[in-house]
Amino acid sequence: MKKKKFLSLLTASAMSVCALGSSVAAVMSASAETATDVVFKSECEDLELDGCQLWTSVYEKEIPNYSGEGFVYLTNGTMSTTVTVEEDAMYEITVRYAQFLDEGARMQTICVNGNDTTIDFPRTEEWKDISLGLFRMNKGENTIVIKPQYGYASYDTITVTKAAKHDYSKATATLTDSKATPEAKALMNYLKSVYGKNILSGQQEIYGGGNDGNMELEFEYIKENTGKLPAIRAFDFMNYNPLYGWEDGTTERAVKWVKESKGIITASWHINVPIDFDSYELGDAVDWTKCTYKNYQSSNSTFNTANVLVEGSKEREYFEAAMEDLAEQLTILQENNVPIILRPLHEAQGNHGLYGGTGTAWFWWGDRGPEVYKELWKLLYTTLTEKYNLHNIIWECNMYAYPNSAEWYPGDEYVDLVAFDKYNCDYNRGDGKTSGPNFLAISSTFNSLFELTDGKKMVAMAENDTIPALDNLIVEDAGWLYFCPWYGEHLMSDRYQDVDNLNEIYNSDYCITLDELPADLYVNSDTPGTPAETTTTAPVTTTAPQTTTLPVDDGRKYGDANCDGAVDIADAVLLKCYLINGTKYTLSNEGTKNADVFETGSGLNVQDALAIQKYVLKLETELPIK
Repeated sequence: MKKKKFLSLLTASAMSVCALGSSVAAVMSASAETATDVVFKSECEDLELDGCQLWTSVYEKEIPNYSGEGFVYLTNGTMSTTVTVEEDAMYEITVRYAQFLDEGARMQTICVNGNDTTIDFPRTEEWKDISLGLFRMNKGENTIVIKPQYGYASYDTITVTKAAKHDYSKATATLTDSKATPEAKALMNYLKSVYGKNILSGQQEIYGGGNDGNMELEFEYIKENTGKLPAIRAFDFMNYNPLYGWEDGTTERAVKWVKESKGIITASWHINVPIDFDSYELGDAVDWTKCTYKNYQSSNSTFNTANVLVEGSKEREYFEAAMEDLAEQLTILQENNVPIILRPLHEAQGNHGLYGGTGTAWFWWGDRGPEVYKELWKLLYTTLTEKYNLHNIIWECNMYAYPNSAEWYPGDEYVDLVAFDKYNCDYNRGDGKTSGPNFLAISSTFNSLFELTDGKKMVAMAENDTIPALDNLIVEDAGWLYFCPWYGEHLMSDRYQDVDNLNEIYNSDYCITLDELPADLYVNSDTPGTPAETTTTAPVTTTAPQTTTLPVDDGRKYGDANCDGAVDIADAVLLKCYLINGTKYTLSNEGTKNADVFETGSGLNVQDALAIQKYVLKLETELPIK
């Protein structure tokens, strides 16, 4: 039986901390005010004023139509008040303001129960209502302090309203891909059925050769400390690339997690580009130390992301090769009836999406701004679904809660899930502490992403450091679809994670773990939230060896493209390089015959390279494939 602690946690928890308001607040009308909604309303001049006072004009400039005797022009000092509420819940704080001395938005700070949140106040010469965000308040007295951060603003009134619960039923279970596989539809239906009611547990595995090759270290840690395993396992297709690409078993482990463990998979794609792209020739092997996924400003890469959108450009040809590599792995999943939550081109607006100096986006796919990024996303979407006929994908788009974040959204027709990556232990904590785990549910960020699509897309925490405290998640109505700590110290260090909190949430009724996923998870694709009664049966893959015994037929050594006497991943890589740049990479006559393994006699193409790779992974039992 699971622990029932979360019921009592609704009113008290040792880990309970105040949730912060939105770091960004769009100018909007205040919430509907009824006798039951509004818990506090006041003229700002009636608040406790420290270092500020009542004004009726600003340097001889009138701001007509203020209410009461005047307004507070906050240049320094603070205005504060105490608000008493009857229950732990989320409350919206709204002010009526004007800000006209500065051309751009100016920052103000609101502090609720000792925790600061910075708000951008757009310019306006007339009084307008602005929501400062949703804040957790605890039963009893709560303190609110407002102070200037950068620039001045005038305040007329302040209102505190009990926030309405999110309407999770608005989220769609319909995938954007009209040809989605039955398994992808079934998974999406299941996600919809638990959204807003539970949170799915997840964990990112390390990639490459980390943990001395032990890809299970994080999962063993979770099992040891909670007795459970996560429902979702997160991967990265980073090492399948046209540069230094190598087989690290990611695809095989992904298939195994679904087929053997009966779990759910998600993956990102830290796709690299050559730093010296000007000198790069398509098909060249490039050492990983000379590659980057960072923006060109910090890496000094000569790769121009905007040129990917230009047909015939070298950047476009490179990206086509990269998409082909990704498509090969996703095809293996699709052929094994494995759906995937794919999170490509992630964190595009990371680091505030500013362009110039150190403020640019973290990754190259975001370093030319939102318009280029959105077209890049659409190119990837259409290429994988239309050119490669991949329909096992649930498309997840990383977003942020900055003032201009909506500019980065590719559009409802290209996105199935919206996600956020939470890292607030080292910076921008918002919990009043300076180090250690941060248990905030960041409900204001959730609310911003919920509003981004008017609730139509489910919202997930695709990466995180600390798993939010159970009490915060429930009381603050932060209905994240799933959480997924990053690997290594982000899970296993007390700098980021608390073992008691980890154990508590994994063993709560609110959190879904691997053992609690329905056995028929991938069966019913017709009715949202209603899994079928039958269970799935599927073949299980085995660990692929480094080399494989050669099949022999009509004198050929099928699959041995490099004629070294063995069939391994090097043969698939050589064939792909040959197909990209046949003048630089060559095959002998014997190698050409050996590599023709898919519908022999039809000539060499990417299907031959894919067939060799699947043979090495034991996903095909013999070559050639007729």
